[in-house]
Amino acid sequence: MNTTSPSLIERLRTTEDQQAWGRFVELYSPLLYYWAHKIGLSRDQAADLVQDVCLVLMDKLPEFDYDASRSFRGWLRTITLNKCRDQLRRQARGPRNERTGEMAKLDVSDNVEFLGEQEYREQLVRRALQLMETEFEATTWRACWEHVVSGKSAERIAAELGMSVNAVYLAKSRVLRRLREELAGLLDP
Repeated sequence: MNTTSPSLIERLRTTEDQQAWGRFVELYSPLLYYWAHKIGLSRDQAADLVQDVCLVLMDKLPEFDYDASRSFRGWLRTITLNKCRDQLRRQARGPRNERTGEMAKLDVSDNVEFLGEQEYREQLVRRALQLMETEFEATTWRACWEHVVSGKSAERIAAELGMSVNAVYLAKSRVLRRLREELAGLLDP
């Protein structure tokens, strides 16, 4: 576990760190696919959209200067909607077919409700937790999960896992600190 690493967004901005890019893609691809499906794109169209958005991010993130008063989600949302519109325009110029007509009906206006802050946070945290689980020993992970998600008391978890109550609190602290590091700069205040 790397507890002193700079935030992912900073690593993407300042270096050509391939691990950071891999982690970003692992973290954000499911969210981007989810948004694409909520717009109404097919599986293939969603895959194209995710690829297009990732390419823009690879180009723009090194220049990205995080400002806590602005929304990373909003910036990502704008890129996603613009790339979706580009995709629709390209398809509209191509041969007309049944799918082209369906694409014209999609709502990609700026006021789309599917990119809400709460949904974004839940998706991103859920994915980060999935990716982070392998970084911890099974008992550390389970102690944190049972305490935070399941709401069990530290005393009960300690008895179930054969550890001290203090170890349960330490496990929770380590996992949550790592989660904050993983998502630093990616969640809006």
